[in-house]
Amino acid sequence: MDRFWLLTWTTYGTWLPGDKRGFVSEVNDGQGGRVIHNIPQAPYDADWEHLAHDARNRLKCAPILLTSQQAQTVLSQLHETANYRQWQLIAAATMANHVHVVVGVPGDPPPEAILRDFKSYASRMLNRAFQRPASGTWWTESGSKRKLKNEAAVLGAVAYVRDQEYPLANWIHPGFLAELGDGIAPGKQ
Repeated sequence: MDRFWLLTWTTYGTWLPGDKRGFVSEVNDGQGGRVIHNIPQAPYDADWEHLAHDARNRLKCAPILLTSQQAQTVLSQLHETANYRQWQLIAAATMANHVHVVVGVPGDPPPEAILRDFKSYASRMLNRAFQRPASGTWWTESGSKRKLKNEAAVLGAVAYVRDQEYPLANWIHPGFLAELGDGIAPGKQ
């Protein structure tokens, strides 16, 4: 594989612009324009109550929290998508409100396309197996795309995905589990 990525996306309505935890969305730059504060290691926007309130009021349905069965459906589809695209799925974790994927890809396809494929095929499978949500979508728009520049970064991302709290469904490539040790984070059972 030529490139490795840590991809993350959230379920619809669970992490909105203005969120106290921080957010990356277009905001007013104070000079009549718009700006996105999304440079790695740079401060991002957080805790804009008016923006968060407006975003909550525009939701088409309640925030979506995946069930264990839905999370297993997503994980199965991540495997299928990676196999079809000839990508290497290295690690995946599906929580109630977000998904993490570590993936290796041949060449250098745009990360937006990789993220789009994972999300759209997972949505298609969820729509077949469960009722389509009133929002018309399971996911928030876009997601995080972090390029993993070396083996240490890939292993760090795999450990991060492995160590997620409260995963409903998770999977680590067996070859990477061996490199990380027993696969159980300290203090987790």
